Formats: sequence, C-alpha cells, structure tokens
Amino acid sequence: MKKLRQAQCLLRLQHPNLIQLSTIPAAHRHNSTLSRSKLGKPTLSASPAAASSITSQTLQDYAKSSQWHLIKQVSSSLTPKLISCTFLSLRSSPDLILNFIKYLSPQCLNLECYCLAISILSRRPSPKQATELIKTVICSRIASISDIFYGLVGARERLKISSSILLDLLIRALCELKKGDEAFECFKMMQGMNVLPKIETCNDILSLFLKLNRTQMAWIVYAEMFRMSINSGLRTFNIMVNLLCKEGKLKRAKEFIRQMEGFGFKPNVVTYNTVIHGYCLKGDLEEANKVLESMISKGLEPDTYTYGSLISGMCKERRVDEASAHFVKMMEAGLAPTAVTYNTLIDGYCNKGDLKRAFSYKDEMIKKGVMPTVSTYNLLIHALLLEGTIGEADNLLKEMQEKGMLPDAITYNILINGHCRAGNAKKAFSLHDEMFSKGIQPSRVTYTSLIHVLGKRNRMKEADDLYANILRRGVLPDLIVFNVLIDGHCANGNMERAFLLLEEMDKMKVTPDEVTYNTLIRGYCREGKVEEARGLFARMKEQGIEPDHITYNTLISGYSGRGDVKDAFRVRDEMFSLGFNPTLLTYNALIQGLCKKGKGDLAEQLLKEMVSQGITPDDSTYISLIEGIGNAGSFKGKSIQDEVSCA
Repeated sequence: MKKLRQAQCLLRLQHPNLIQLSTIPAAHRHNSTLSRSKLGKPTLSASPAAASSITSQTLQDYAKSSQWHLIKQVSSSLTPKLISCTFLSLRSSPDLILNFIKYLSPQCLNLECYCLAISILSRRPSPKQATELIKTVICSRIASISDIFYGLVGARERLKISSSILLDLLIRALCELKKGDEAFECFKMMQGMNVLPKIETCNDILSLFLKLNRTQMAWIVYAEMFRMSINSGLRTFNIMVNLLCKEGKLKRAKEFIRQMEGFGFKPNVVTYNTVIHGYCLKGDLEEANKVLESMISKGLEPDTYTYGSLISGMCKERRVDEASAHFVKMMEAGLAPTAVTYNTLIDGYCNKGDLKRAFSYKDEMIKKGVMPTVSTYNLLIHALLLEGTIGEADNLLKEMQEKGMLPDAITYNILINGHCRAGNAKKAFSLHDEMFSKGIQPSRVTYTSLIHVLGKRNRMKEADDLYANILRRGVLPDLIVFNVLIDGHCANGNMERAFLLLEEMDKMKVTPDEVTYNTLIRGYCREGKVEEARGLFARMKEQGIEPDHITYNTLISGYSGRGDVKDAFRVRDEMFSLGFNPTLLTYNALIQGLCKKGKGDLAEQLLKEMVSQGITPDDSTYISLIEGIGNAGSFKGKSIQDEVSCA
C-alpha cells in the first residue's frame, strides 16, 4: 500500500504526455485531446550515449533482480515507447509493473504507458491496484475521460483481453470518485461498442446516483440495463427498492418486492429493512410493523438495523415505551445494541421528560461495555439544562471530559443556550470565547442564543455589534437570527431599527414568516399603534403568510388594551371563522377590555363561556375582573371563584 501511494505521488506530478494514436480506434482519433504536436517530445536529461545503451531487456533484468535503484538512475533517459515495450515484456509479472512505476521519472510516462500498466494490473486477483491507478490518472487530469476510455480500449486490444474488466474498472473508479455523469458517459460508450458492462458495474452506477439523490438518472440507467438485456441481481433490486423508498413511493416499493419474487429472487433482510426504514421515516409505524411481520413470516430474522429503524421511528413519534419494548426484543434475540441505539432511546426519554429512565440507559450501556459518545452526553446535558439543573449539567460535562471526550460545537451550543435561558450572559460569552480558543467555530445557532440573551437584558447595542461581527466573519444570518434581533428591538421599543432589519432580510433574500410579523405586530400594539399593526396584518396576508392564533390574539390584545372592544370582538369573530379556537389569552384580552369599559355583565358571560370551553382562568383573569367590578371581589353576591366553580 505504501508503494502504491508513492507511485501515485509520482503520477500526480505535471509532465508531458504522448498518445500513440494507433492505440485508439480510427473512428475516435479526431476526439483525442492529446497529440504529439500539442504536447511535444519528452525531454531527455541523460546523454544520447547513455540513452542508447538502455534496452527493454536491460530494464527487464533490473526489474526481475529488484535493482530498482538502477531504474531510478536511468529513468530520466527513458522514453514512453521503451517503457511500453518493457511493460509488455513484464505482462506476466503485474507486481513488477507496480514497483516499476514507483521508480520512473514522470517525463517518461504517457497515457499509453498508464493504460498498459492498468491493463496488466487488472490481471491480479484483486482489482484494487488497477482501480487506484485509474483514479490517480483521472485526478491528475492528464487526459479527458474519453481519452482514458479509448486508451484502455487500445490496451485491451493490444493485450488481447476479451472481457470488459478494464472498462468496468474505469466506471468503478469514477463511481468511487463520485463522478456520476462521467461514469454514465463511459456506460454509454460501452453500449456504443456493444460491450456489456458487468452487473456489478451497473449496480455501482445505480448506487452512486442513489447516494447523490439523482433518482431520475438512476431510473435512466435501470431502463438502459433492461434495454441491453442485462439481468438484474438481488443487489440491483435492493437498490431500486431503496430508490422508491427515498422517493416516498412505499406502495410501489412493496410491489417491486413482489416482482422480485416473480423473477425468482428471494428478498433478503436488506430488502425488508429498506422498506421498514422508509415507513419509519414517514412516521407510518403500523405499516412498518406489518412489513416486519411479513419478513418474519418468510423465515427472515430481524437484525440490528431492523430494530434500530423501528426504535428510532417510535421515538420520533414519542412512542418511547413501545421503542423500549422493541429494544428488549432485540436484546432477547441476542443482538448487541450500538451506542446509536442507546442514544436514540436516551433522546426519546429526554424529550418525554423522563430523565431517570434516560440516565438508566446511559448506565446500562456502560455496564454492557458500550462506551457513551459525545452525542450521549450532549443529549443528557441538554435535558438537564432545560430542567434548569445547571450544576448537574456541569458535573456531567466534567465526567465527559474525564473520560477523554472533548466537547464539540454541539456541546458548546447546548451550554451557551442553557446559560442564555438562565440569563447568565457572562457565562455564555465566556463559553463563546472558549470555543475560539479550542479552534471550534461558532455557528448561527451560537450567535442566535447570544443575541437572544442580550435582547432579554435590554442590551441591544451589544446585540447589533454582535450581528455586525458575524457578518464580518462571513456568517450569513438566517430567518431565526433576524427574528431574534427584531424581537429584541421590538421589546425594547425600537421599532425603527426593527423595520430596518426587515429591509435587510429582503436584501439578503431571507423571507419573513409569521413569527417575524407577529413580533412586529406585537411591537406596534405595545405602543398603542393598533392601526399600524392592522396594516402589517394585511401586508402579511398579501405576501401569502397565513396569520396564526398568536397573530389574532395579539391584535385582540392591542384593541382591548386601548379600550376598543368592538374591534377586538371583530378580530375574534374573524379568528373563529377561520377555525381557530379561542385560548386563555383570547379571553383574558377580551375580559380586560370589557372591564375597562365598565361592561361587567359581558365580562361575566365571557367568564362562563371560557370555563364551559374547558379553559381555566388564571391570575390575570381574576385581576381584570376584580379591578373591573370594583366590589372587593364580590360577583353578584358570590366570590368570583364560587361563580367559576358553579359554571
């Protein structure tokens, strides 16, 4: 392997290249981008006498006796023609060819030499060295893909190789380099020569297009395979099932499996796992379980991947206890869970708020010899910070570091966000500085948290400075960054700056959403500018952004706050007509408005309606009623609480 890498380093050096056009079919000679007239002759550094004394036989003798130092000494005086002759003489010793290239000067090699070397190496039991050499030639850009293709065709004819191995290896190399279009180009050129690619080659192309999410190209290749009468194998069918699942066509994927069986292919665990995973991603766990049952009925045992997909799917749907039951089945089947499986369950129970169960899985994985990962600790630290237990989160961070695991960017973002939520801006910014000291670049997530905490502490000048700083660093703000900045300025009464940020969003092609408009509407309502807020409401709808219940409640609060109860109820009716249910905020705003206008009887009716809707009054409700009625809490001879309990 070391020798191969050294050979690759030599090949990547710039050097003149000559193609003997006789190795390229006449029909394709005009396509060649390399020629003697363009590239010139190789420069010989040795004296003519020294050069003329070296023959192919001399080089063979050096190679067979492993006198590589002698080849290195004379390499600059060798011509591509002499090297090609030597390669042909050593064709029965591919290992010598590999060593030979290592000691050659770059000036003595042209594409013909490489193609001959690749052809000879392709005869080895393993095609790895030949494939690696092809990749080196491709990456060096000494010739176009078309030239390399026809160079290999010429070498194939010269060595009388009847199989398609050389062209198959070229396509494999292109697939490994993720060059899909070039691989397809070679596929079509093989088709034009009536040379059938091996099924493994076709599978490589299909698999590459699947990985690149170029599903349409994969279908084109599959159709061409059918037209060329290339029989699909089990791997081919599995790739196409995966393709259908990726496209979300799960019913067609199941039909495809039936077609497989019709062709005499038995679906394997990989086939069923692909469909199960597809249904889990879609959130259709019932269908996923049906596929599992079908798989078991065919005598196939679920593996770690099967259970991993089901556990992940169930955790995403917050059916964590069912996920845990599948985990038990997995263990009973003798399958060893990975750290990923444990992390999925830990994440599920953290989201459920059951930290005791989450930590029990962490303890269990250690007990079973599965080392927790940075992700394990990130999940638990995040959950602890959400619970407000900062001390425990710090202890877990120390434990993580004691086990030799370094915090990553996600860890720092979690910690910064947690301290921002707690209002500890100083600690958050010290963590930000620590990220830089450890060579970890803060992301938009980091800056969003820091801007948020500055806004909550009325430090908007610093928030704007930080925003300017991230622009200088080349970090483009996204919708969330803008929303947090706008919210901070609106909350601090700086509506002018908030609208300047809205204009910046437009310049940066960042589309505002309902959160953006709700924030601006709320800012106007705080200042009593409800008509301006209503204008924003209309503008929001004109831009195709649908108002939500927060939008309507904000407007209701705005109108009620200035005592305009009629307009507040008009907005409420509009909200009802669109199918939005009233919330506690809706009723509190309306009750407050009615009480300010001295309409206690209507406030009483709203209170009863509110309770009948299953909405429990809070302190704000009672304060509004007490202040509005002004009778020491008396409500028609009863306390407000008694009236509520009787409703």
